Amino acid sequence: MTAQKSPPMASTRTNSPSAKFWDKNADRYSKSTISNQAAYEKKLEITQSYFTPDMDVLELGCGTGSTALIHAPFVKHIRAVDISQKMLEIAQDKAEKENITNVTFDQAAIDTFTAPDQSYDIIMTHSVLHLLDDKEATIANIHKMLKPGGYFISSTVCLTGIMKLLQLVVPIGRLFGFMPLVKFFSAKHLEKCITNAGFEIISSWEPEKSHSVFIVAQK
Repeated sequence: MTAQKSPPMASTRTNSPSAKFWDKNADRYSKSTISNQAAYEKKLEITQSYFTPDMDVLELGCGTGSTALIHAPFVKHIRAVDISQKMLEIAQDKAEKENITNVTFDQAAIDTFTAPDQSYDIIMTHSVLHLLDDKEATIANIHKMLKPGGYFISSTVCLTGIMKLLQLVVPIGRLFGFMPLVKFFSAKHLEKCITNAGFEIISSWEPEKSHSVFIVAQK
């Protein structure tokens, strides 16, 4: 028995420049190493402290599925969504090799993804929000999809004031197809976006030398 795979969800954006970029870079991405392994493991540990065996979890922007598959033994089911079909093929292959049966992979653009209100106990986004054109709309949608008392757990790259040269390079890179959309904002700005959507921030942690913030928020 292997991990379930639903039919691709209809979305005009699954053939977008972002989808094509991540399809093209899926193999290279899957072979890349985690830059801060200790921080990653701490994020896993913190996240798992909120899990219970009866939970339904959603991960938006699952990439090649590594995080979802690590978390799978601790919950009832994880629905893992990504815009890149190539990424999902790699994730599915991992799940089959590891004989993990409670993860469902779906192709969908995060900013157009929908599910019934109050569907999930926990929703995760990792290294995703800075790649969206309208993160505020996505965070509001996450709030709707969470059950009352549910948790939104995110790790987000925050580049404002850190990589000024990159801010100049990104538009050129997007034009020639070798960079994705990247938005620049601070951790404080992101926290405000999350609270404005109706969440209470339980914890906010910025690992050293990571340019990212790991936030646990509750509906």
